[in-house]
Amino acid sequence: MEQPAGTAGVLESSGRASQPAPAPGGAFADLLGDEGKAKDLWRMKAIATAFLAAATVIYLFCRWTESRGAGGDWVGYVRAASEAGMVGALADWFAVTALFRHPLGLPIPHTAIIRKKKDQLGAGLGDFVRTNFLSPDVVVTKLNSAQISFRLGRWMADPEHAERVAEESATMLRAFIGVLRDEDVEQIIDQTIVKRVAEPLWGPPLGKVLKELIADNRQGPLLDLLAERAHQWALDSQETLDRIVNRDAPSWAPKFVNSMLAERIYRELVEFTWKVRTQPDHEIRLAANRFLEDFANDLQYDDVMIKKAERIKSELMGRAEITGLAHATWRAAKRLILESAEDPNSTLRRKVSENVQNLGQRLSSDEGMRDKVDGWLERGVRYLVSNYGDEFATLVSDTVARWDADEASRKIELAAGRDLQFIRINGTVVGSLAGLAIYAVSNLLFNG
Repeated sequence: MEQPAGTAGVLESSGRASQPAPAPGGAFADLLGDEGKAKDLWRMKAIATAFLAAATVIYLFCRWTESRGAGGDWVGYVRAASEAGMVGALADWFAVTALFRHPLGLPIPHTAIIRKKKDQLGAGLGDFVRTNFLSPDVVVTKLNSAQISFRLGRWMADPEHAERVAEESATMLRAFIGVLRDEDVEQIIDQTIVKRVAEPLWGPPLGKVLKELIADNRQGPLLDLLAERAHQWALDSQETLDRIVNRDAPSWAPKFVNSMLAERIYRELVEFTWKVRTQPDHEIRLAANRFLEDFANDLQYDDVMIKKAERIKSELMGRAEITGLAHATWRAAKRLILESAEDPNSTLRRKVSENVQNLGQRLSSDEGMRDKVDGWLERGVRYLVSNYGDEFATLVSDTVARWDADEASRKIELAAGRDLQFIRINGTVVGSLAGLAIYAVSNLLFNG
């Protein structure tokens, strides 16, 4: 499928060096303030004036010839043509000049039209742009013909373009990070995260969460783990129990009695932990559940427990690790971001490139996705044009309104005056031909 040259050019031009900033006065001044245009305008004015001068010289020559009774019938034809050419040239000179200034400096009504009607011309131009260029149907038709989603997909699917997007994204990310003040970001983190965590009471929400966990028996696996670890410890506790009994037994107690006592304690401990491990309704498990339920309830409703939770929170939030959390978090995040942005082989840049390429491949091959993207673009453009088209048109009229009247008239003449001089030339030529035709027809009708 062929790419329209216009859209392809737009996409390919993204790598070109940016143009220099316009000089004061705006793009309008840049467009019209070319010294070459002034020279062309002067040259065309001289040519148009030369046509008028030629017609004048010819007319005077013919009148001189007629006054001497010389020449023949041809003199009348030439005189009529040159006279009409003079009239046409002068009339068109007046018309062209009246657009920009008063002819001969005389304040003739309906002259210097652009200078006087600048604001009205700007408003009319704005309305023209709004009606003919910013109509939703016109813009959407152009948008659909451009096939933006398809071409954008093909462009993004190119590995070189995808890497370029990743590189430009990294550059923008570095620039964004560079303009941020560390103190501001740390303050935001501290205000939005750290202090927000410390503001509310911790007891009630923790108690509510604990109660919901108990209702879902989420404590069961934890109790199973504790019981299993306790039983495992009991199985390995023979030597520990022997040492404790021998250490704490009276000095007069026989050693065999100490050994029997340690053995009995060991067997009872192993049996007890085995029952806790294997019996879900063991009284130790039930007691642990009741304790957790009471603890969850106290966290929510008992003032003493809530105050204890607040004291613990204050102690935790006052620790240096917490008070410096915003600083440490931002410095670490900033370092990681900058390192990832700088490294062409970093995971960040590689993932951006891969995602751009994958998205481009989908846009190129998936017609349904292209239709969806085109639909988003169409709805967005229709919304913008329908709601802000008048604002865009106002930009034209407001810009024209800010121009100085004399300067605007001069610059418009500089831009369009060269072509307008052809009106003067054509007026001279057409006037001469018309005068010649009228004179010839009159001679034929009345002189036979």
